[in-house]
Parts: sequence; C-alpha cells; structure tokens
Amino acid sequence: MTTPAPDAPYGFDPQGRPYSDKSKVVAGVLQILLGGLGIGRFYVGSIGVGIAQLLTFGGLGVWALIDGILYLTSNDRTDKQGRVLRP
Repeated sequence: MTTPAPDAPYGFDPQGRPYSDKSKVVAGVLQILLGGLGIGRFYVGSIGVGIAQLLTFGGLGVWALIDGILYLTSNDRTDKQGRVLRP
C-alpha cells in the first residue's frame, strides 16, 4: 500500500494533476439545483463568481444550469487551489 502524497491526498488524474477534496458531481448537482444562489461555486471556492451568481440569480437560471452541466461533463474543472475536481 502506498501512502498518498502530502500535496495530493486524493491521488492524481491521468495527466498527473492532483485531485481536489471536492467532487465534480456534488458541485454540478448543487449548481443545477441551487445555482441561482451560487452554491456550486461557493462549494468549490469560487467566491467571486458565487457572489455574481447570487446577485444575478444565476443569470436568471441560464448561467447556473449551463455551469452545472459543465461541472458534470468536464474533466478540467478545478477548485480554488487549482486542483482538478474528483469524479
């Protein structure tokens, strides 16, 4: 059994980038269900974008829905520290 690297306790993706402690599925579902409040963005640490979504009600729902779908389908979404979200 190997011990995880201190800078990547959740391992690395196939490109060698460290995984985040945040999940892209959780972020996507939060963004789709509560994106008008920017909850998915707050979850991954994007406070500025979360506030913008909160003030615009998630772009009247359109921005939040598209953002949620992108979280669920993209493999390049990152958290505040720049780590790739776990599947």
